[in-house]
Amino acid sequence: MLFIQMPESLPLVFLCIAVALLYAGVGHGGASGYLAAMSLLSVAPEVLRPTALALNVGVSALGTIAFVRAGCFRGRLFWPLALCALPLAYLGGCMDLDEVLFRRLLGLVLCFGFTRLLLPERTVVRSSVPGLLILGLAGAGMGFVSGLIGVGGGVFLTPLAILLGWAKPREAAAISAPFILLNSLAGLAGLAGAGSPPVVHPDFPWLLAVVLAAGWIGARWGSRIARTRQLRVALGFVLALASVKLLLF
Repeated sequence: MLFIQMPESLPLVFLCIAVALLYAGVGHGGASGYLAAMSLLSVAPEVLRPTALALNVGVSALGTIAFVRAGCFRGRLFWPLALCALPLAYLGGCMDLDEVLFRRLLGLVLCFGFTRLLLPERTVVRSSVPGLLILGLAGAGMGFVSGLIGVGGGVFLTPLAILLGWAKPREAAAISAPFILLNSLAGLAGLAGAGSPPVVHPDFPWLLAVVLAAGWIGARWGSRIARTRQLRVALGFVLALASVKLLLF
């Protein structure tokens, strides 16, 4: 008889489902949400980055497919950002941060994430692509911080693209998904090249399965249907709790 072992951390599984559903809806892989969930449940620090980045790869790949099929992708905006981000994401992934510093930096990133979630969406009437120098510098900065912390960079790219008028919300989601995918792969490569092989959460197979299922639903929903304010606020409070824990305890 086939025996399927249940995951040890069911709360983490359910939190990751919620994260994947919402984040995929805006073209994100959900790394900052996975990091928040694992931080809330006191997962070992050395497991955080590899697990979040690996889950990010799966969900952002699905998001890329959904948003590109929806016709929202803008290559002229995406490629300069991505090509400058990749080497810096690898470099950031190679760096081994002090545990206290890592927790503080992650807490600040999560603060940025939940603040953005709680703010209303800005609708861009007309978008314009900036020069290559600006895009290159922005991509490099986002790539380095992403690899260093263990996120794909969507938490920075999406609000930046919308607030500066580079893209409309769905266009921003469509460039964020492949940006996150490539940055996450580069960050994982950096972690692998830093010495000891990356260690993922013991329940990683379960986590990957549920975030892929939830991510596909979220990506289909977000690429074609308006998103709901209630889910954004709920996840914003999860990120807020995790950031407080990381910064103060």
